[in-house]
Amino acid sequence: MSRPQLLLFDLGGVLVDFAGPREPGRYLDVPATPEEVLSRWVSCPHTDAFEMGRLTPTDWAERFVRDWKLTIAPEEFLRHFVTFSRCLLPGARELLAELRPHYRLAALSNSNELHWDRNTNELKLIELFEFAISSHQVGVCKPDPAIYRIALERAQLEPGDVMFFDDLEANVAAACALRIRGRQVRGVSAIRECLVREALL
Repeated sequence: MSRPQLLLFDLGGVLVDFAGPREPGRYLDVPATPEEVLSRWVSCPHTDAFEMGRLTPTDWAERFVRDWKLTIAPEEFLRHFVTFSRCLLPGARELLAELRPHYRLAALSNSNELHWDRNTNELKLIELFEFAISSHQVGVCKPDPAIYRIALERAQLEPGDVMFFDDLEANVAAACALRIRGRQVRGVSAIRECLVREALL
């Protein structure tokens, strides 16, 4: 198999320390395990709508706090929520710098206007990639096949020319169904190990 031309990265949990969905568990009126919070977060229709650009931050926070029965006001929750996108994981910037001479680098993230603004203007993450696509910009979230096709069109590449890294199995499976080389990883070390194992680094 030929070397991929483009390495396409999810952000949260892969290259970025993202506090959500574990953070909302602090404000639940009934305790839940991190796994339970994650499952609920991934299937939350309000968060999906927010990450597809269909809800304003205020509308999303009001619905989220109401339905999750959080013990915090929507406006206060939003102030905390902005900081859920913490920073690049240790070693991420160095790994991208190591890869950049050999591959095109891009990002594909389920995100929202608040975190994308923080990632772009405060944390300066987006400038590390040739291009970066957020779900709220294109109106569709992973694992919908349409968002992967948008990335392929943006890159002007065939599926087999792209290797995609994500921490969620469903997102990787959707990429693989389109013949993108999907790999499930969590964190920088796992990315590096995968690339070394496949003789790509």
